Amino acid sequence: MPELPEVETVRRGLLPVMEGRRIEAAEIRREGLRRPFPEGLGQRLTGARVLTLGRRSKYLLIHLDRGETLIAHLGMSGRMLVGGRVLGEYVHGMAAAGAGAEAREGSPHDHVVLHLEGGLRVTFNDARRFGLLDLWPTARLEEHPLLCDLGPEPLEEGFSGAVLARAFAGRRGPVKAALLDQRLLAGVGNIYACEALHRAGIHPARPAGRIGRARLDRLAQAIRAVLGEAVEAGGASLRDHRRPDGELGLFQHAFRVYGRAGEPCPDCATPLRRIVQGGRSSFYCPRCQH
Repeated sequence: MPELPEVETVRRGLLPVMEGRRIEAAEIRREGLRRPFPEGLGQRLTGARVLTLGRRSKYLLIHLDRGETLIAHLGMSGRMLVGGRVLGEYVHGMAAAGAGAEAREGSPHDHVVLHLEGGLRVTFNDARRFGLLDLWPTARLEEHPLLCDLGPEPLEEGFSGAVLARAFAGRRGPVKAALLDQRLLAGVGNIYACEALHRAGIHPARPAGRIGRARLDRLAQAIRAVLGEAVEAGGASLRDHRRPDGELGLFQHAFRVYGRAGEPCPDCATPLRRIVQGGRSSFYCPRCQH
C-alpha cells in the first residue's frame, strides 16, 4: 500500500499538470471502488477548476474552485497516470517518459479519467479496486470521517521527539505498532517504520511508552530523514507504485533493513532478522537495535 512518500510523489507529479486547469470532462467508468463513488461525481467534477493539490497522511487532496475537495486514496494498487498530447511540457524533466505515457492505451482498470483543458488527462487506475474517491466541502475537510482522527504529519514543522513522547505516553504496546497507528502519526507505514527504527537504533518490539526522550528525539529525526529521502527518490516501487509519469520510484534500492532478513546489517554486518508483529513483517538488526 502506498505510504506517505509515494502519495507525496504522486501529488508533486500531478501538481504541474493539474493546478489551475479546468476539468473539461470527468469520465466515470464504474459506480465505485472500495466504496461507492459520491452521487453525481462526474457532473460535480466536470467544469471545475483545480486550485491546488494537497496531501493529508496517505490521502491525496485535489482542491476545486467550487468549494469541494476530491479526496483520493490509492489503496493497494491505485495509480494516478498522466497522459495527453502535451505531457512533456508540464512534467519537468520527463519528456521522454511522457511520450511513453501518451502512447499508453486504455486499460480495463482505468476507472476514472479526468480530461483537462489543453489536451491532458489524469487516469485513476486500480487493478485491485481497494482505492477510493470522495468529494467533501473544502471548508470542512477536518470533519471527514477518514481525516478527522489522523495524527500529526511527520514532515511538518514542529514534529519532534516531544510530539512522539506525547503520542506514546502510557503505551505498553510495541513501538512499531505505535508508528503504524495513524491516529498517533499520519502517513508512516510498514516500510518506513522499519527503516526509521533501524536508523534510531530502537528494537521494533520495545514498548512505546518506555522509550526515553533522547531516543525519541533520534527517532523523530530518523522518521523525517527517511521520509524526506524517499520522497526525493520518488517513493519505493515494490509491486504497484508508479509515479504519475509511469516511472518507478527508486527508494527500494536504499533500504537498509526492509525485506533484507539474513543479509548483513549495513552498520555492523550482523545478519538482519524478521519477526511478525500484528500480521506485518518487521526487519531489524539484533545488535544495533535494542
